[in-house]
Amino acid sequence: MRFDWKRANPVGALMLLRRHPEVMGIAAVLFLGYIAHEVYPSVFVLYTDYRFGWDTRTVGLALAAVGVATAIVGAGLVRVIVPRIGERRSLLIGLAFGAAGFASYGLAPTSGLFCAGIAVAALWGLAGPSAQALMTRRVGATEQGRLQGAIAGLRSVASMIGPGLFTGTFAAAIRAHGASLAGAPFFVSSLLLASSFGVAWRASRR
Repeated sequence: MRFDWKRANPVGALMLLRRHPEVMGIAAVLFLGYIAHEVYPSVFVLYTDYRFGWDTRTVGLALAAVGVATAIVGAGLVRVIVPRIGERRSLLIGLAFGAAGFASYGLAPTSGLFCAGIAVAALWGLAGPSAQALMTRRVGATEQGRLQGAIAGLRSVASMIGPGLFTGTFAAAIRAHGASLAGAPFFVSSLLLASSFGVAWRASRR
């Protein structure tokens, strides 16, 4: 196959999605999820300091717990659950747990309940591999590399949108309502994943 420089760039890779409308819905699910995930690097430290008065050590331990829980799901549960219940169900269950986990972060009145949400949100890790598997089956063998490039492009765009969205939401919420609505960025993430659940429900039926 002839190498095409027009396709060997992020924009060219993203154009693949336009040519394959059957993967657009799942790509939208991933994109919304990538934006939702940006709440962690954007406001996790700011929120826990403002809401619970956490010091650097406590924040570090909490983020380490997020990493460990995510690794357990990604390295262990995905290989067990996805083959048993299928990619579509795994995708939907993962998104549901992700939305619930982020909502629990925003609603938690205490540090203990906030940390309990880590285990719930970690099960969102079922969604990503399932979505990518569904997309992979819908493009040809010669376009798998471009598909991965398109997915990386979506992640890059999300990383430009997320920080401004979540820090702006956090600032506006505490300015208007103080601690009572400080969890607003997590509610936004929860809403993004709830929306992606609806998109995934329709797109993965095809």
